[in-house]
Amino acid sequence: MTSDSLTSDFSAAKPTILVVDDVPENIEVLGELLQPQYRVRAAQSGARALQVARTPPIPDLILLDVMMPGMDGYAVFTALRDDPLTCDIPVIFVTALDGLQEEEKGLELGAVDYISKPLRPTIVQARVRIQLELKRARDRLRNQNHFLEAEIARRMGENLPVQEVSIRALARLAEIRDPETGNHLRRTQAYVSVLAQRLALNPRYTERLDRRTIELISKSAPLHDIGKVGIPDHILLKPGKLTADEWAIMQTHARLGSEAIEHAEKDAERPVPFLASAKEIARHHHEWWDGSGYPDGLIGEAIPLSARLMALADVFDALISKRVYKQPITQNGARDMICAARGTHFDPDVVDAFVAEFPRFAEIANRYGDEAAE
Repeated sequence: MTSDSLTSDFSAAKPTILVVDDVPENIEVLGELLQPQYRVRAAQSGARALQVARTPPIPDLILLDVMMPGMDGYAVFTALRDDPLTCDIPVIFVTALDGLQEEEKGLELGAVDYISKPLRPTIVQARVRIQLELKRARDRLRNQNHFLEAEIARRMGENLPVQEVSIRALARLAEIRDPETGNHLRRTQAYVSVLAQRLALNPRYTERLDRRTIELISKSAPLHDIGKVGIPDHILLKPGKLTADEWAIMQTHARLGSEAIEHAEKDAERPVPFLASAKEIARHHHEWWDGSGYPDGLIGEAIPLSARLMALADVFDALISKRVYKQPITQNGARDMICAARGTHFDPDVVDAFVAEFPRFAEIANRYGDEAAE
């Protein structure tokens, strides 16, 4: 019988136990005690134990002697826990040491149990059986969790494309009313994403603009003008300058969009995060940093960050786009106008992010130009 293998022709379905002890007689005793029920492997040193523990079949349980020359049981246990392949294998310390201090040390390190020599067969078998049952329960729970995580990921993968299409379809309701907006939704969504990613590099915004938040803001951006479906055609499509009364009606699109999204929130069975972001953007993307915007006249950081990002993206795209009531201006001209409105119309930090990312804005504008849409 070799020191590193006590296996017989047992079914692979049997739990595997690794016995680690520098005394061959101790290995013999545990092997004979456990082999009728378990597949038993053995190692006579700490270094060999680490090799065996990594070799299939991976042990389901390790009985580890504490007092060994060279690498003692505590050092072996630490190495097992540092290795991702063996870190979850339960370990029972086995030792001739008679003292609570040593037992406490082993349990504090993370051992699942502690058996004292001389070995008592009934005690050994009971404790081994209990720890293997606990491991099977943990493995079942882990497998169930993995299955649930995979199922959630699968269903999310199925739902996200539907959600994206639904968002864009809703946004198109407003765009269809105003056929000259072309690729406005796609461009402004891309601008907002670029701005948010740049602003996240600013220490003041790093925690507020994590990856998930940026995704939510970007996803909800196309709904910023959904309220325009409630604006009469003779105002929405008017080729000339609006009268004061007409302009007052046009401004209501921010409130109308917010209220429509709020109704959708109430109809949902559970909170929908992107709708909360969309509601903020729809209502507040026409607010000005200095408080002179609409509909609520919010000032500075009282304006939701998502709406501050959308405000700049929306204005930049409007400036460089042709409308029935105006000709487009150049991208550089739009940049200069936005910079001139830093601290009045726009959040200064958002303007700084825009300037830093202006080449990407220009690239997005060129890639999704209205000529391509036509």
